[in-house]
Amino acid sequence: MTIPFNLHVDAYSPIPIRRQLTEQLKHVIESGGLPRTQTLPSIRELAGFLGINVNTVARVIEDLKRSGYVEARRGRGVFVASAPPVRLSPRLREGFLHDVVMRAAALGMTADDLAVRVLSRGGVQPTAIDGAVDVLLVECSAAELDFFARQLEAHLPIAVDKVLLGELADVARRRPAAGRWRAAVTSFCHLPDVERVLKGKGVPVVAVLAEAHLETLHRLAQLPAGTRVGVASDAADTTHDPVHSLANAALPNIALIGSSPTEGAGLGRLLRRVDVIVCSSAAAERVRERGASGVQVIIDDRALDQRAIQMLAGHLVQPTGRETAARPPAARNGPSQRRKRPRAKHRAARAK
Repeated sequence: MTIPFNLHVDAYSPIPIRRQLTEQLKHVIESGGLPRTQTLPSIRELAGFLGINVNTVARVIEDLKRSGYVEARRGRGVFVASAPPVRLSPRLREGFLHDVVMRAAALGMTADDLAVRVLSRGGVQPTAIDGAVDVLLVECSAAELDFFARQLEAHLPIAVDKVLLGELADVARRRPAAGRWRAAVTSFCHLPDVERVLKGKGVPVVAVLAEAHLETLHRLAQLPAGTRVGVASDAADTTHDPVHSLANAALPNIALIGSSPTEGAGLGRLLRRVDVIVCSSAAAERVRERGASGVQVIIDDRALDQRAIQMLAGHLVQPTGRETAARPPAARNGPSQRRKRPRAKHRAARAK
């Protein structure tokens, strides 16, 4: 049997086989190595070709389905998804990896040495890295602060300082922002407010939190013209975020009726006026408890987008690839100290 693209797994590598195969298949799909009209080889074919466990390959395919790279078509097999995720150019990534491997080789490191070091510094708990960068997270509710802080810290070696939007001005006045936070992170709808408060404080503001999922917008776009849509959220102070996202999408076939928190009488009134309700998984339970028969529920759990993570990482890393927080102190007799002495003498002369 011949596999129509290059795949290879190394049983002796410190990188798990499941992860090796997942990343290789993502690369094949992103680079166009597998046409969307062609089925992927079966799980048994891939396992036999690579000499690995069938269950491992099955988990890889499930990983690719969940991340949107492939889709199963009943009775036909597994195909590349119609709109797979878009990451940075594979060519740019290959160039970056080539440079990293060359630099490692120059330091006497083998490929396995490099893999082990990278995995140890960027694994499941990257926040354990010494000298984690401080990032300010601004949101309008405690629940969203907690949720997105966990997401950010799981992806990047950072320490998140959580501040409610309504308290940001007071916090910014009490604490010196410059030098403490390398960046501020918030939702797109809060971007102007956060930028206004932090203006002139030397803290770049990055809007990286994903709003309505593209899948949600796609499902809404398929609804009949004139469909009445409402938004239900866990708390009153979080309803405006999904409403803002849907309004910005400007889908011509739907009428955005309004929003309501799941607690209180407002939800019942909203459900009587709409055909479709958009809400989180947690809010959906309360919506169904209201017995809203005839109202379609579309689940939209906000999450971080991978491109948003890359954008934030770009703000936190210097062009040399070093974390901005990892600046070593100047040497005692270094040039920076020598430059300071004439200015100190000049100030002393003026004081006399």
